Amino acid sequence: MARKHLLSDLAPQKLPAGNSDSAGSLESPPPQYAPRGAIGAVSRSIELLRSQSLTELDPDLIDAPSVTDRLDEDGEQFEEFARNIRENGQQVPILVRPHPSIEGRYQIAYGRRRLRAVKAAGLQIKAAIRNLTDDELVLAQGQENSARQDLSFIERALYAAELEANGVQRRVIMAALAVDKSNLSRLIQAATQLPADVIRLIGAAPRTGRDRWYELATRLGSEGAVEKARGLLSDATVKSKTSDERFAQVFEAVAPKKVKREKPQAEIWQADDGVKAASFRQDKRTLTLMIDKKAAPEFGDYLLSVLPEIYASFKKTKQ
Repeated sequence: MARKHLLSDLAPQKLPAGNSDSAGSLESPPPQYAPRGAIGAVSRSIELLRSQSLTELDPDLIDAPSVTDRLDEDGEQFEEFARNIRENGQQVPILVRPHPSIEGRYQIAYGRRRLRAVKAAGLQIKAAIRNLTDDELVLAQGQENSARQDLSFIERALYAAELEANGVQRRVIMAALAVDKSNLSRLIQAATQLPADVIRLIGAAPRTGRDRWYELATRLGSEGAVEKARGLLSDATVKSKTSDERFAQVFEAVAPKKVKREKPQAEIWQADDGVKAASFRQDKRTLTLMIDKKAAPEFGDYLLSVLPEIYASFKKTKQ
């Protein structure tokens, strides 16, 4: 992948003072900061989408990038989105770059869902064309998703892991996802601990958070759990459910089996006179004594009254 020096320090840049919140103030507004390098270039590029002319392209000429940021969404959700595109037209353009290796084709930076919906409607796609490096394309994806804040936890995790696997430096991924070093490590760890095909079969699961995905990774570590999950997710009935429902079903299916502890059988204690006055049950931790009040009335009360004396006698035997 082509690389540039991306994350140079933020440098102060004086911005026009015409939009001050306090009109008539004699004080100069504090200096504002704008990102430099590729991050700044992408920010400015996205802002320019509003002011520059767009191009209508044949959707068949647009390819996906090597790493995509979004899992395929549930059919019902997409159908609703596609219906809106058909009825109201494409309101927001997509961003593409000229394909880095195939002349006459393009590669999408963001807007995959819009592209898919417009293509299904048989329309041309409105697009802004920018010359982006590989890193700038990643940053553009990240900025657009950060603005919408609708990527689920596992989508962010899988995206981060696949970017790193494709040679993108962590500082670029951190900027694209707006996370610090420790949070990025946790995202990548979550994705790499789970089989990628299981993640994709489950889907985005937007209501499922980090802790549940971590717990699923632990459960899938049990013998045969991954195969069980794959078999379940290949079932047509399960496939028809939402991604959160698929997650819940797999989560429960691979839960560790609760070991049922069998209580030891109670033994009967019989007095010399033949009265079965009590029964007892014991294990490594406890001895449970049960007095049969019907067989030996008042014996239980008597036993409790002399228990201190019995215990004191027991202590003497230990001295």
